[in-house]
Amino acid sequence: MLIRPVIFALAIGLFSLPAFARMENQVVGTWRMVSATIDQDGERRPVYGERPNSILIFTQDMHFAAVMTNADVPHFASDARGQGTDDENRRAMANSIGFFGTYTVDETGAFSGNRVEGSTFPNWVGSVRSREQLSLTVEGDRMIERFQRPAGPRIEILWERVE
Repeated sequence: MLIRPVIFALAIGLFSLPAFARMENQVVGTWRMVSATIDQDGERRPVYGERPNSILIFTQDMHFAAVMTNADVPHFASDARGQGTDDENRRAMANSIGFFGTYTVDETGAFSGNRVEGSTFPNWVGSVRSREQLSLTVEGDRMIERFQRPAGPRIEILWERVE
């Protein structure tokens, strides 16, 4: 009599094995930027200033959103966003970006690529990045992003998971 329950339990375990074999999505959640640097012409400098104020969100349904800003960019003289001076607008654009889209993970749960659906920099809309251009490596509650710009410079960003 004990044999039937054991066989049933083994059968259930075998049928559910693929669900257990697939690893958990490593990037899902909310991340805050700790630092971001760019290597250009042999010089390493901060991309979003000394105090980046940035967030990156990966949802369970495979969407992402990122807003990256430099907290030290001065306020506009006008309180109306559409009434900035050329210098104010140029400084704001050069020190921030927002974009969103979809992403993929591989069978181990590691980030494997993304597709940008919308961006404050229109040239990124529709771009697809694989691991060769964009890598995200999760180590505990920290994630290192490495992005190779098409024109050459390499960007490295350190993210920290938000609880």
